[in-house]
Amino acid sequence: MGRSQRPRPKYLGKKLLQVRKKLGISQAEMVTRLGLKSLHQAHISGFERGEREPPLPVLLKYARLVGVSTDCLIDDELELSEVPARQLKMQEEPSGKRRRKRK
Repeated sequence: MGRSQRPRPKYLGKKLLQVRKKLGISQAEMVTRLGLKSLHQAHISGFERGEREPPLPVLLKYARLVGVSTDCLIDDELELSEVPARQLKMQEEPSGKRRRKRK
């Protein structure tokens, strides 16, 4: 019994590039913002060109960076451009984690 290959999102790479460009950062800075030690600039480049498919933890971090659902990144029928510009702004924390206000 072999595994059938699942379909890959057609526009994922373009959306990941769009996220980075809207944030105005380099691939090296994206590695820092994603905060994963095993990730390198070559990985980001491969993701953006569609040569590599990012693992789920990376997709989750991308989505959290810009405040969108992973569905928005993965689903070819959803456009990332629909995300309000204010959601694409992030704090300067290198880990990409958002701070929550305590009550």
